[in-house]
Amino acid sequence: MPDKIGKYEIIREVGRGSMGAVYQAYDPYIDRSVAVKVALADALNDKASGERFRKMFFNEAHTAGMLRHPNILDIFDAGVDDDKCYIVMELVEEGRTLKEYCRAENLLPVNQAAEIVFRCAQALDYAHKQGVIHRDIKPTNILLTKDNDVKLADFSIAHIARTDLTQTMPMGFVGSPRYMSPEQVQEDTITNQTDLFSLGIVAYELFTGNHPFGGESFSSLIHKVINEPPFPMKNFQSSTPEVLQKVVFKALEKSPERRYRSGLDFASELSALFSHLDRPQTDISFQTKFDYVRELAFFRGFPDSEIWEIIRASIWQKADLGEIIVAERDVDDSFFIITSGRVQVSKGGEILQELTEGDCFGEMGYLSKTQRTATITATVSVSLMKVNSTLIEQVTSECQLRFYKVFLRVLIDRLRNTTEMVVQGRVKRK
Repeated sequence: MPDKIGKYEIIREVGRGSMGAVYQAYDPYIDRSVAVKVALADALNDKASGERFRKMFFNEAHTAGMLRHPNILDIFDAGVDDDKCYIVMELVEEGRTLKEYCRAENLLPVNQAAEIVFRCAQALDYAHKQGVIHRDIKPTNILLTKDNDVKLADFSIAHIARTDLTQTMPMGFVGSPRYMSPEQVQEDTITNQTDLFSLGIVAYELFTGNHPFGGESFSSLIHKVINEPPFPMKNFQSSTPEVLQKVVFKALEKSPERRYRSGLDFASELSALFSHLDRPQTDISFQTKFDYVRELAFFRGFPDSEIWEIIRASIWQKADLGEIIVAERDVDDSFFIITSGRVQVSKGGEILQELTEGDCFGEMGYLSKTQRTATITATVSVSLMKVNSTLIEQVTSECQLRFYKVFLRVLIDRLRNTTEMVVQGRVKRK
């Protein structure tokens, strides 16, 4: 084990795979722990395949480095130190892959498995909108943090499907056969729906502990993926709801035209099925978001560059008339800003107030992740900007400071108004 690679001080080895060894390391310049993946020397030096291996290795830095999403593993740096090729990534401490939860004897609760698939679908939707197709979605490339959050990893064979960028990896038979789509195994045209098929297999395994197509041999597996329907999920888990099977099987359609068109569609179906899942992010262009946010009172005084940071670190949602956005006794750490529409605040069935465009709610949950003390209901169609602490940590320190100054001012005003309402109520009772 090396003592140092580049500027990074190596602490210990945390994993080893087909592409290289992964070390926990320390970045003294930024004062943070990171993961450093070092390419296998033997593979790099192989005369027949060394150049391809090197390209695959740095492809991960190139493609994943384009992406900034809370459920995609961050790439910070890449380089060559002497003869060592390395990539510096976000360190997932106490992390584990999904592989251990795809066994029948170690399945996660259905709600938790659904949330994992939901977050993967959202992350893929984001990557696909940036023109990145992962091509190797499988349980070992999906990490769970110690807080059970999801991180998509290993973009080493990802394909960039954008006209303004050069394709970084060859097409053809690449990926893990057990999780390939029919078009992958037939070396046909690859689209974002290839990743959704692979995620459908991962979802099937998370819910049942078994592969949807079985296959005792490589040739048998490929034949079934191309020609045969998945096994009914009830064959392995008798309590599987039909509606859940319908969602998973749509991801596993042979023809891309019959599959979900996007990760957002997949996430939306899961969200409709499981009430604990958030509504998926609304598909609004960045420029439209910027135009909305710049006009809101909350963001007066923010320079344009910081508004762009907040937009990229937030989730946008819509709620229909009568839809409950936040319910009393729910627990989460989300803070909401209304970008258009109106909502009603109630407690124990009693209406307290109405909030409109530019107003905020959810401050206490954001600060302490405690039970919600009121219910928020849309009184018209509402657009919302949703922020949590994990997302805000992605922006610069200057932007964070400005955000929290405004946030605290809003919180103080809210507490002052609440106090006045309580005092007025007591006076009336007297």
